Amino acid sequence: MTTSKKYNRREVISKGLSLGFMAGSAWILGRPDYLIAQNRLPAPPDLVAVRNGEPDAMFQKAIELMGGMSQFVKKGQTVVVKPNIGFPRVPEIAATTNPILVKAIVKACRDAGAARVYVFDTVVLTASRNAKNCYTLSGIESAARSAGAIVVPVDDFSYREVTIPGAKTLKTADVHSLVLDSDVLINVPVLKHHSSAHLTIAMKNLMGIVKNRMIYHLSGLDQCIADFCLFRKPDLNVVDAYRVLRSRGPSGPTDPKIADTSLKKTLLMSRDIVAVDAAAAKIFGADPLDIGYIRIAHQQKTGNMNLNELKIATFTM
Repeated sequence: MTTSKKYNRREVISKGLSLGFMAGSAWILGRPDYLIAQNRLPAPPDLVAVRNGEPDAMFQKAIELMGGMSQFVKKGQTVVVKPNIGFPRVPEIAATTNPILVKAIVKACRDAGAARVYVFDTVVLTASRNAKNCYTLSGIESAARSAGAIVVPVDDFSYREVTIPGAKTLKTADVHSLVLDSDVLINVPVLKHHSSAHLTIAMKNLMGIVKNRMIYHLSGLDQCIADFCLFRKPDLNVVDAYRVLRSRGPSGPTDPKIADTSLKKTLLMSRDIVAVDAAAAKIFGADPLDIGYIRIAHQQKTGNMNLNELKIATFTM
């Protein structure tokens, strides 16, 4: 791609920081970063994208660019960290959230003064799956506990019915009591293929805090995913795109040797669940307009899928 001398000069000045702050980003929107910050961001960004690092290092840089975990977690608060632990798969298959990332997030919450940090997911069960294996094989149970989290047992769930204002289809839902009673919700999905919804990202990851997910599939999956976000938007969304499952999602195969994965080494972070899903779709190689729940949630004004309207900070490690 040809760039102007003016752009190249700015790029040289900013080299070593690899930091961009712009209405878009090179590797999300497919155009050069327009670098206007050398030492600090002029304001908190709408979206942060970090690449070419390990999960914990990318998280540390992303949360720094967002102003630190203290912007989201206050001393004495109770936090729910919601990764994807839905299937009994090892991390190499990329069907579950990277345990190194989960550990880093829990530690950051504890360092910010959180009184309690809970980690859980509603696992997807069939006759051939053992629910406990999801927590164990994913590596998330041990990683979260080592950082000071309370890992909620898979059989220790309670739910309360809530009404969803403005919903078109999913007008009520039974939501996990911990989410209703906690101060902060941090949503930590893994970006992966999904046979029905095309992609699993942040909005779909919230199905794991709802009791009867079959209603979604019977009533209209995309609309229900979007509807639920009218009730509860996470305080922070952190998308794990370190290793991405490209096909046979959401579970992937049991053997990591035959898993169709791509090492993207990318992390996305935003308060805006629609924006972060739109950016993740582009990282996957999909058009956000083709992902039904992203399009619907944007139309319902849950967030903004138009990335060229956002302040996006990027960092390459």
